[in-house]
Amino acid sequence: MATLDVDRSDAEYRAWLNEAVRKVQADANRSADTHLLRFPLPEQWGIDLYLKDESTHPTGSLKHRLARSLFLYGLCNGWIRPGRPVIEASSGSTAVSEAYFAKLIGVPFIAVMPRTTSAEKCRLIEFHGGRCHFVDDSRMMYAESAALAVETGGHYMDQFTYAERATDWRGNNNIAESIYQQMRLERYPEPAWIVATAGTGGTSATIARYVHYMQYDTRLCVADPENSCFFDGWTRHDPDATSDCGSRIEGIGRPRMEPSFVPGAIDRMMKVPDAASVAAVRALEQAIGRKAGGSTGTGLWSSLKIVAEMVAAGRTGSVVTLICDPGDRYLDKYYSDTWLAEQGLDITPYATAIKSLLADGTWS
Repeated sequence: MATLDVDRSDAEYRAWLNEAVRKVQADANRSADTHLLRFPLPEQWGIDLYLKDESTHPTGSLKHRLARSLFLYGLCNGWIRPGRPVIEASSGSTAVSEAYFAKLIGVPFIAVMPRTTSAEKCRLIEFHGGRCHFVDDSRMMYAESAALAVETGGHYMDQFTYAERATDWRGNNNIAESIYQQMRLERYPEPAWIVATAGTGGTSATIARYVHYMQYDTRLCVADPENSCFFDGWTRHDPDATSDCGSRIEGIGRPRMEPSFVPGAIDRMMKVPDAASVAAVRALEQAIGRKAGGSTGTGLWSSLKIVAEMVAAGRTGSVVTLICDPGDRYLDKYYSDTWLAEQGLDITPYATAIKSLLADGTWS
């Protein structure tokens, strides 16, 4: 029997691939690390609260790290090809970042997103050369993205499946390694808690795995918004948990348990009312003069609750959470009293609780 031999090597494609990978890696090399900011707390508490400011990435959000990893993963797997579109199911920030990288390597980009996505995020996707493809039901994003990939011959990036595996969780300046490097000279360098939020689940998986790999004693809390199934699926050990409607807090919360969400790596979860998330981002602006998106508020609310527990127990230490993206993308939502009224959200009780904590250390 003759030896069967099929050689699909392509010098032109390999040259394109090498240049595309170089461009994506060069972007990381040009980008300085993001800042670790302090949230002001009374010194006598012996508790420090930090916010990792991911809004300073070139595309303005935590998702810049994810998009870079997904593009490298897709390129090195041979899935992204010259001239063929990259397609992503996204509520906004991931799509903004992926549009940026698609433009960087010269391929088309299509974002499949809910029609309710903020106008500013849509503008940013188009600014980076992407195209917005809207669906009326957020649960249809997955199927619509897959169908578009087949129709166009493109690649469905599928952040919800690949986020947890595309990032090198052992290091390589991932977000967890960066946090610990920046905490090195602080008075409590090993955080008692890191608080993250979950959209794909990739960030929480990366942080948890790195903590376990490095044998730190830090605990990981994941804060989940209303209309998301992650908390219910985690508490009930139910991988099939679903939610009937989409999250009002853009970028986090999902109607299904995503493949990239790793429940077993998480120590604690909180279900945060949307009104509390909005109250927290407004308190953040008052505290440090920075507007942030609603997902930042979800994590900050949970972080402040943990701080209150530490104060009540007389414990000292540090807590780290994230600024996920800037608030100027949501001026017509989380910073609009009209929008709050339309949504039936009353942030007053939650704003009062934050003021009470910062005034005298009590949580009500």
